[in-house]
Amino acid sequence: MSALYEAAFRRVLFPAYETGLRRRRTLAYLDGYRRDQWLDPEQLAALQWTRLQRLLEHCYRQVPYYRKRWRELGITPHDIRNPDDYAKLPILTKADIRAHFDDLKAEPWRERLLYKATGGSTGDPMRFGYTRESNDRRTAVMWRGYEWAGSRMGRRTLFLWGGAVGDPARAHQFKDRLYNAAFARRVLNSFKMTEANMPEYADAIDRYRPDIIVAYVGPLLQLAQWLIANGRKIWRPQAIIGGAEAMHEFQRDLIEQAFGAPAFNTYGCREFMLIAAECEQRHGLHVNADHLVVELHAPHGAARDGQAGDVVITDLFNYGMPFVRYANGDMATAATECCACGRGLPLLKRVEGRVLDAIRTPAGHVLPGEFFPHMLKDVAGLQRFQLVQRHLDRLDLSIVRGAGFNDASLDYIRREVGKVLGDSVQLHYHFVDDIPLTRSGKLRVTVSELAP
Repeated sequence: MSALYEAAFRRVLFPAYETGLRRRRTLAYLDGYRRDQWLDPEQLAALQWTRLQRLLEHCYRQVPYYRKRWRELGITPHDIRNPDDYAKLPILTKADIRAHFDDLKAEPWRERLLYKATGGSTGDPMRFGYTRESNDRRTAVMWRGYEWAGSRMGRRTLFLWGGAVGDPARAHQFKDRLYNAAFARRVLNSFKMTEANMPEYADAIDRYRPDIIVAYVGPLLQLAQWLIANGRKIWRPQAIIGGAEAMHEFQRDLIEQAFGAPAFNTYGCREFMLIAAECEQRHGLHVNADHLVVELHAPHGAARDGQAGDVVITDLFNYGMPFVRYANGDMATAATECCACGRGLPLLKRVEGRVLDAIRTPAGHVLPGEFFPHMLKDVAGLQRFQLVQRHLDRLDLSIVRGAGFNDASLDYIRREVGKVLGDSVQLHYHFVDDIPLTRSGKLRVTVSELAP
């Protein structure tokens, strides 16, 4: 029955919903991206360069920030004749985006943009604009990447993911239930996971019998460790897709041992959605180079073979609020070899610097570090933050305030943390002027200093 529903959903229901009802071009873009992936590396590089040149021309004509900045440097799009020229353009930072938010909007798109806020997994939440086309394309790229792990539209999928923060209206909850039922999805809220209720999560997976599990790596690992420690056998999915942080090999081994299924790494961020993902070979993450330009930037230029570098990204299709050479706060290492799968998309060997520590409580909660950037992204006036756990019954939250931060912001933080952790942990907050970086130059958002 599930195979019949999957076929009906993919061929009839989803096209009717996505193309007919919502007037989106996701499926057309997906067809194009599916074809692109089999181009050889030289053809993909040429396609990417054509799309990049078109975007740079648009930025110079229509985006005040780039026009002014590049003119100050004496640069025009005609001066950018090859990737080396492109790599000389200035890096765009989150501070630049905040300082020049309106000037980064393309003039013809100012009144038509959609907006999102980042979750701030690097401790620096931010709002950004995007076009409907770019969103449809991002969704298409996400579907393509998940397909590499065996996930398909309408396939029975369980998400061990972050739940809604706040108090969603009943109508919104009902809409979510309908949407998830139509897409053959079940969502388990990883933010409510504790040592005591692990059996409930295992039981829910057994009842739903998913083909695919998509999960935050942190809570997925916690559940895997509990399954192994308790000798609990569980429904065996066909594949597991990890997200939100890097899945290290020792973690992959534990997850695969517990669930009896291959586990796949993905890499994304809210500003661009899926950046790279593993294919069936699982020897690196294919970069979506037909959709993005991804550079690895070292202090003195491009990162060399085997050297980790700062991730610098350009979205080739967000013409409404283009991010050109945007540093998202992550680090990664490129792979030098080609993949045996035959796809021409380049590979990342691994992604560094996105590990968020889990928080524990005397009551047995094991809260993934992703909860805090997820919850704090919508707090008015919050510029940067870091949460540190040094004692089991205490959390210290450092806050860099902006103009919009007030008592209501604090009340929201206390209320949402209390909902998840109860009164077994005291939350102490501190207003600071800055938050120190790690020795690698990154900001860890959620830090646990407890002994393992």
